[in-house]
Formats: sequence, structure tokens, C-alpha cells
Amino acid sequence: MGKISYFSKEGLQKLKKELEDLLKEKPKIAQRIADARELGDLSENSEYHAAREALALLEMKIYQLQETLANARVLKDDDLDPDLALILSTVTFVNLDTGKESTYTLVSSGEADIREKKISIESPIGKGLLGKRVGDEVEIQVPAGKMRIKITKITRE
Repeated sequence: MGKISYFSKEGLQKLKKELEDLLKEKPKIAQRIADARELGDLSENSEYHAAREALALLEMKIYQLQETLANARVLKDDDLDPDLALILSTVTFVNLDTGKESTYTLVSSGEADIREKKISIESPIGKGLLGKRVGDEVEIQVPAGKMRIKITKITRE
């Protein structure tokens, strides 16, 4: 059994849609293989080999998504302590060294998207924020060195 991953309802729907789209691609690639096979000698048929490789990569991605979905759990807000920075919390903090304020939503690694201000609970900052409360000061080891922050706000959307 794989590792259990927690998702928001929207994040889980996004994964299901991605799997659905990948499954629709499979017949198209199978047709490319059949078309390339009709061209004759397979040993030097680059179209055939490219299509076979594409199919193998697609099947691997489908398998990984199916595994993730089989071990996915949806979190509900009422399951979580509103005073703690937990998965699905939106946390605002101030970098104590630069004075810069940042706000991120803590999500599973499958939902992380820095452009949408969603960071994984498995990232250095995500790990550092987990379980903390408003007013807590935290020192987090990030690739650029140590970062000292103070949590100023925790909300759930």
C-alpha cells in the first residue's frame, strides 16, 4: 500500500480530471503505434519506437496517478484545529530578517503550486510552519540558509 496523501476536494478533482485526460490519450498513442507498424521494417522505424516510448511513459504516469488516487484522503475543515497551521491552512508570516510579509496555503505535495501561493507541507517552509500558532517564531533551514519568521495570521478558506 502506498503512502496516504491528503487533498482538498478541489485538488482531488483536479487529479481525477488529469487521470481522465491521460486515459483518453492512450487510444491515440496505440493508433500511432499501429500506423507506424504498417510502414514496414520496425527495426529502423523511428515513429514506431517514439510511439512505443510515449505509450510507456503515459502508462507509467497513469499508474502513478491511480496509485495516488487509491491512497488519497479528502480533508474537511472541521477535522482540523483552527488555531494551528495545518494542511489547508493559509498562513501569513513575517520574515524577521527582511521584514517581508508572505502568505501561503499549506497543501499536499500533489497540489503545490507556488504561482498560486500553495506550498507543500513537505517543503522546508511547509514543515517549519506545521503545528505552529499565531505569534510563534520559527527558524527554518531553507536552501539559501536559515530563515527566521513570525506567524501573524492563520485562516482556513
